[in-house]
Amino acid sequence: MPFLSATKHQLVQIAKAGCVVAALGFAFAGNAHAQRTIAEQFIQDMKDGKVSEAGAEDHVVQELIIKRSIPITYQYINNLMSTPNAFGPGVACTVCHNSQDASKSYRGLDLSTCKGMIEGATEKPKRTVFKPGVEPKRDILIRRLRNNRMPLGLGFENSTFTPNHMLVKQWIADGAKNDDNFTKNVLPLFKTANAFGPETPACTACHMSNQEPPSFHELNLKTYEGIMLGADSVAKGVDKATKVIVPGKPELSFVWQHLAEDRMPPGISPSEARDHPNTTILAAWIKQGAKCD
Repeated sequence: MPFLSATKHQLVQIAKAGCVVAALGFAFAGNAHAQRTIAEQFIQDMKDGKVSEAGAEDHVVQELIIKRSIPITYQYINNLMSTPNAFGPGVACTVCHNSQDASKSYRGLDLSTCKGMIEGATEKPKRTVFKPGVEPKRDILIRRLRNNRMPLGLGFENSTFTPNHMLVKQWIADGAKNDDNFTKNVLPLFKTANAFGPETPACTACHMSNQEPPSFHELNLKTYEGIMLGADSVAKGVDKATKVIVPGKPELSFVWQHLAEDRMPPGISPSEARDHPNTTILAAWIKQGAKCD
């Protein structure tokens, strides 16, 4: 069954109290070079102080599943896709994505079968939503479960096809040049309240410099140079800053993704944890190869 809040709380308490270890009752014996079982390794990690303190939303999953490289079964993933509130308050994924028939299922995306998940959206333009065996954090499926639409708090009922949205998308598609069009038509949008939705602050209210604080993710949307430098340039270093614009490719540009893509399930509050335990488990299944057996 998918993790519910009560279950997460119980698991945290179990981990803290060491009940997992007590219940298993294993004792190390004999050969130090023998491969340890998962339970034995957990015991040793507790003795060595390697089990981290609770804090992150996916703490239990990280400590008891991810760090132990426990295989994730498709059976569990299938349960997640068909269970309401599996990734936060909202309907089950398969309510809207249950067939490759685009007249019945959004984007012709079938999340009710393993084959459908791997094949992805069948409506043109066809696209996969993840790549088996590859870190999926930036792929469509995981980012739609994690990334909040900007400006923060805008609901899915607000259009992403406004003239202002299209100006940004076309600027990126045309190569994201530092030209008169950018200076006169695009840059002012980032500095203007309500530019991308009603009753919303300007983008630069939260992203105004390459320093955090005060600017979230060290992202400066006030200047061309700041935009092209990207995010987290201090934390990661200038050479490793996260690029938020990919010239010629708006669909790969984080600025456009955050302006145009709604977080799922529809209507979820941006205050809900982005690293939900089940999102972490889904990502682990993908990284493990998205096996259907």
